[in-house]
Amino acid sequence: MRLIELAAFLQHTAVNAGLWLYTQRGISHYLRTHYGNDPVNNPFRYLYEWNAFDTTLLIPYFVVMIILAFYGMHRYQLVYLYYKHRDRAVTDPPSHFAELPRITVQLPIFNEQYVIDRLIDACCRLDYPSDRLEIQVLDDSTDETQQVASGLVERYRALGHTIVYLHRTDRYGYKAGALDAGLKQALGDLIAIFDADFVPPPDWLMQVVHHFAEPGIGMVQTRWTHLNRDYSFLTQVEAILLDGHFVLEHGGRSRSGVFFNFNGTAGMWRRSAIQEAGGWQHDTLTEDTDLSYRAQLKGWQFRYLQDVVCPAELPIEMTAFKTQQARWAKGLIQTSKKILPYVFRSDVPFHTKIEAFYHLTANISYPLMVVLSLLLMPAMVIRFYQGWFQMLLIDVPLFMASTFSISSFYLVSQKELYPRSWLKTFLYLPFLMALGIGLTVTNSRAVLEALFGIKSAFKRTPKYRVEKRGERARAAKYRKRLGVVPWVELLIGCYFALTIAYAITNENYFTIPFLLLFVLGYWYTGLLSLFQGRFERWRSGANLDESSPKPYPVGV
Repeated sequence: MRLIELAAFLQHTAVNAGLWLYTQRGISHYLRTHYGNDPVNNPFRYLYEWNAFDTTLLIPYFVVMIILAFYGMHRYQLVYLYYKHRDRAVTDPPSHFAELPRITVQLPIFNEQYVIDRLIDACCRLDYPSDRLEIQVLDDSTDETQQVASGLVERYRALGHTIVYLHRTDRYGYKAGALDAGLKQALGDLIAIFDADFVPPPDWLMQVVHHFAEPGIGMVQTRWTHLNRDYSFLTQVEAILLDGHFVLEHGGRSRSGVFFNFNGTAGMWRRSAIQEAGGWQHDTLTEDTDLSYRAQLKGWQFRYLQDVVCPAELPIEMTAFKTQQARWAKGLIQTSKKILPYVFRSDVPFHTKIEAFYHLTANISYPLMVVLSLLLMPAMVIRFYQGWFQMLLIDVPLFMASTFSISSFYLVSQKELYPRSWLKTFLYLPFLMALGIGLTVTNSRAVLEALFGIKSAFKRTPKYRVEKRGERARAAKYRKRLGVVPWVELLIGCYFALTIAYAITNENYFTIPFLLLFVLGYWYTGLLSLFQGRFERWRSGANLDESSPKPYPVGV
C-alpha cells in the first residue's frame, strides 16, 4: 500500500514539475533560446553574423587550443607511463661499493647571508667517512656573505672537516662557472651539489652513493621536499606544483627509459660524466638541464630516487616565485634551441626524441595562453551563436584536454605521496590552475626573450629562511623592483571581469566558471606582487631598485 502511495506521490510531483517548466518555459527553453539558433531570442543576434572576421578570429583560436590540447594530453601520457612502468621504480641499489669512493660536495652560493650557516652545518653533518669527503663552498657573493661563509668554513675546518672556501670576483659563467672552477680543484670522483636553500639529511650520501657502483650511471637525482610547505597558501600551492614535477615527470620519464634532467641541486654526478659531456656551460639559464641532455646523448644513464628526499625552502613571496619560474621557463626554451637539433640527429629511439621535444618546449604554452586569453571571450560568443551543441562537442573537449589535465596531473602526484590526505588537494585545484594562468605574463616574456635571443638582467630569487607560519622575512634587502608586470596582470584581470559582467548580462552562465579562473589568476599574482613589495618597502625601507646587470643568475 505504501508503495502505491509513494508512486502516486512521485507521479504527482513529476506532473507539477512538468507544468512548472512548461509555464515558466524552463531550462530547455533557456538552452534553446540562448545557445541554440533561435533567431528571435538569441542575445547575440544583433552582435554577430557569420563572416570573414569570425573565420579570421576562430582560426588562431582553434590552432592555439589544439596545440595546448597536445601538451595537455602529454601530461596524461606521463601519468600513464608512471603507472605502466611502476615495477621499474628504483629503490635499493643493485650492488654496493666494496670501498666507498671519494665524494666532493659543492655548495654554489651568491649573496646567501641568511641561509649559508644552515647549509654548511647540514653538509658537515653528512654521514660519510671524513677521509673520503670534501666540501667546497663556491662563493661568488658581493655582500656580507663572504665574511659569514669564510668564517664558517674556518670554524668547521678547525673541527676536523675537510672543507674549503673558494671565492671568485669575476663571476665568469655564474653558477655554471663556479661549479666548473670548483671541479678543477675537487678531490672527489663523485660530485654532490646543493643550492643554498637546501638542507640535506645526514644519511643522504649513503642513500645515493652505492647507485654509482654500476659504471654506466652518470647522475642520480633525488626528490625535493619542502621546509616551509605550510608557511602560507602560496607555499602550499608551490609545493603541489613541484610535487607534480618530481613524482610524475621525473617518475614517468625515468621509469620509461627516456631522457630526464638533473634539477641543479640535491643530486650527485660522476665526475667523468660531466667531463665527457663537455663540462658545465653557461650559455643557457638552465645549465643543469643542458648538461643532463649532453651527458645522456653520450650514453650515460641517469637514475631518479623518488623515496630519497632533500628538503628545501620554497619562495614565500609572489615576486620571488615569479622570478624562479621565469628563469626556468626561459632556460628550458634556450636549452631546447641548443639541444634539440642534437637529439633529433642522434640515434636514440624515436619516442625518446618526442619526449625530449615535449619536455624542453613545454613552456611555449605560456605565450599561447596569453593569445588564448585575448581570444577566449569573443570566440565563445561566436561559438555560442553558432550553436551550443557544437561548442560542447568541440570547444569543451579541447579546453578540458588543455587545462583540466593540469588538475588531474597534480591530483595523482598528491595521491602518490599522501594517500591518506590527498583529497584535500581538491580545495587547492582552482587556485593552482589560476596561479598557472597568472604566471603567463611573466613567463611569456621570458619565453619570448629566449626565442629571440634576448639576454636580460636577472633578478635573483631571495632566500628568507622562514619555515613556520608567522615568521618574518630576514632578507628584505635582496628583493628587486616589481616593474610594470603586476599592473599588466591587473589590467588583464579587469578585462576578464568585464567579460564576466557581459556574460551575466546576456545570461551566458556556462562561460563564467572558466572566466573566473582567469580573473582569479591575474588578480592574485598582480595584487600579491604589489602588496608584498609595498608592505616591505614601508616596513623596512628595502632597496627595491638594486638589480644585477648580468644576464645570467647564480642559484635557484
